[in-house]
Amino acid sequence: MLITLGLTAIAACAIGPISIPFRKTMGILLSAMGFPSFTSFTDRELLVVTEMRLPRVLAGGLVGAALGVSGGAMQGLFRNPLVEPGYVGVSSGAALGAVCALYFGWNQFGSWTLPLSAFLGAALAVMIILAVWQKHRHKSIALLLLLGIGVNALLSAVINMLVASSNSEQELRSIVFWLQGGLEARTWHHVQLIALPILAGCVILFTFGRDLNTMLLGDEQSTHAGINVDRMRPLLLILISLMTGSAVAISGIIGFVGLVVPHAVRLVTGPDHRFLLPASALGGAIFLIWADLASRMMLQPITLQVGVVCALIGAPLFIALIMSSRRGGALR
Repeated sequence: MLITLGLTAIAACAIGPISIPFRKTMGILLSAMGFPSFTSFTDRELLVVTEMRLPRVLAGGLVGAALGVSGGAMQGLFRNPLVEPGYVGVSSGAALGAVCALYFGWNQFGSWTLPLSAFLGAALAVMIILAVWQKHRHKSIALLLLLGIGVNALLSAVINMLVASSNSEQELRSIVFWLQGGLEARTWHHVQLIALPILAGCVILFTFGRDLNTMLLGDEQSTHAGINVDRMRPLLLILISLMTGSAVAISGIIGFVGLVVPHAVRLVTGPDHRFLLPASALGGAIFLIWADLASRMMLQPITLQVGVVCALIGAPLFIALIMSSRRGGALR
């Protein structure tokens, strides 16, 4: 998968309205990393690859990795293969935070305002869900998911209200961007904003693989095995909120990546989260880079939003995965 991800990134940098041969693209990337290039290229080709396509590819890979590993962790956490961050209000909370930053003009205070607002929105949504869930007498997984769906609907209504009351066309277009999801005009600045929280979040989440394996047995068995489930579940949800909030801050809401990729990977690797989580991160990055490439090339010169392409690809693929799985997508 690492080799596939590398080849995917090179292909995405080579393919576009201005076609650059694969060999030249590899030479440009090697030259950008400080290695001697084995081929010649023009300044225009160097600019196209390093300043226009490579930042967008890296941003797409980071967002895909964040959504893929978050979906895999949440499916194990809730013992349900049909769960993704959007189902428990994380994506909608992050989108609401980003939309509020655009609507109220908070992003003028600095480049970190937008991703910070997205993270705070995601964390607030999760904390509301957990607070209500903790006060209920029957703290079941099904109840937590139902609360997430309810909060998700509420946050979506607030976002729609902000859309309806936007003051300018530019503000409206910026908000609609977050709702559809896209990677247009992503630069090195956007890559720098999300690289640290997403990469650090992935590494930390990988260390919980054995604990998630144990939690598949249920809360009671996990407690007997020495895992503090009441502390572990909020910690993992906050970590997932950080990663999802960072991703949504530059891409908007992108669905199906956190649902389809872990489900597909699980059919190959099995339910062991020590392998499932890293594979989901790599698979999510590969999937979103190809989806973004399709969004650029499908209706050229018209560019589709990558969130639309993910839905067009992800929905049929997910149905096919469910139909082809003998276990119906079961976790174990």
